[in-house]
Amino acid sequence: MKRAYALDALRGLAIILMVLSSMEVFGILPAWMYHAQVPPPDHVFNPNLPGITWVDLVFPFFLFAMGAAFPFSVGRRLEKGESRGRVAWDIILRALRLVVFAIFVQHFYPYMLRSPQDPQAWGLALAAWAVLFLMFLRLPSSLPEWVERVMHGLGYAVALAMSCLVTFASTPNLVQAPMTFLATSNIILLVLANLSFFGGLTYLFTMDRMPVRLLVLVVLALLAVSGLIFDESWLRKALDWSPAPWLTRFDFLKYMFIVIPGSIAGDCLKAWMQDRVNLIPTRPWRAWVMLFLPWVILVVNLVCLFGRYLVVNAVATVLLCGVGIWVTSQSESNNEVLWRRMFLLGSVLLLLGLCVEPLQGGIKKDHATFSYLFVTSGLASMILTSLHVLCDHFGCLKSTAFLRLTGQNPMIAYVSGQLFVLPLLQLVGLAAPLFALCGGSPWLGFFLQGVGLTALTVLVTMFFSHFKLYWRT
Repeated sequence: MKRAYALDALRGLAIILMVLSSMEVFGILPAWMYHAQVPPPDHVFNPNLPGITWVDLVFPFFLFAMGAAFPFSVGRRLEKGESRGRVAWDIILRALRLVVFAIFVQHFYPYMLRSPQDPQAWGLALAAWAVLFLMFLRLPSSLPEWVERVMHGLGYAVALAMSCLVTFASTPNLVQAPMTFLATSNIILLVLANLSFFGGLTYLFTMDRMPVRLLVLVVLALLAVSGLIFDESWLRKALDWSPAPWLTRFDFLKYMFIVIPGSIAGDCLKAWMQDRVNLIPTRPWRAWVMLFLPWVILVVNLVCLFGRYLVVNAVATVLLCGVGIWVTSQSESNNEVLWRRMFLLGSVLLLLGLCVEPLQGGIKKDHATFSYLFVTSGLASMILTSLHVLCDHFGCLKSTAFLRLTGQNPMIAYVSGQLFVLPLLQLVGLAAPLFALCGGSPWLGFFLQGVGLTALTVLVTMFFSHFKLYWRT
């Protein structure tokens, strides 16, 4: 069955912007170029500062894409006759491998190894990047399965040895070292591991029970609201407790408000792929409207929520969503039916998020408010609609290859900048003059350092995706 190119593109867009946000020069760009709650020049976290920027969208967009992939990664396996127990076991193993990935990569970022960084730190980072190929590279199906298992086993063994050496070098205490090792992890990857586990199992057991899937969100909302209202209650203490804080916390589950709507969008995509045999011509003008309208809505919300033009934003969003719903209201072709469903899903989520925006002191990424969760998931659904028009309707595959190929290999894309591109530039002596050149010029720092380093990371990822060399958990 053909791939859902729009889903690859959304995942790729999220990863590229995530890399860009970490590569851009800090302290000298406008505030809307950073997380809203950590403004320049000092980037000190201010939890009372409402608003969102484009940087605050990248993680929710990736989570939405993760949820949208469940109907394909989980649903298809059940349709092929695999038992729920077998699929559930694979979901557990995948989450555990993501945890290992989160812990390992965090230990080998150069800034974690040395301060200031030195050639040894850069060399270790490159070595860790190579070991990740042994751990997670998916070999061609033509090779015996035992070859891949031996390679992965060797990779995990080498990774464990390297991690022990680094951990004991920084924490000689044999009692403290194991907990120090486990507690040092990449928080974004750790959250992804938790949501892969809880989101995957939720979809597994509610695939054909949409009301039950939505009921999960209702229960989570009631627990979260009760914990916020009754701050000193036993429930608040129970929600804050974790048997292994380095592994999981209830607070991670708030992002299920993005993952589960993503799974609904994935159901829509999957239904479209199954019904494509009876194609009815799509009206060109509707396609052009649905290509650009989601981006207009996104820009309006970013500008107005960051600038706190709340009334203007609410009125404009209602009108723009109304236009999109009207455009697709009489849809007949399979493409248009899909656009109507995903745009309507996005509109409901976005408007719900704007309705609850005043709660919790306004929309914020940290600590994530209900408004943030609903608004970002709504915008993600709309952008997925636009990308479907671009990739799957208009067939613009060559021009979107950088998005799709990056989205097909997100693990390589996420770490290659810090573990390969930057260490390599440091070792050959190009990083220092680049940073010196960009440090005093805001937009030179953004385009030359931020966009330039991100482009190199994307090219590395595209190279491996082109030859079908994927990292998979």
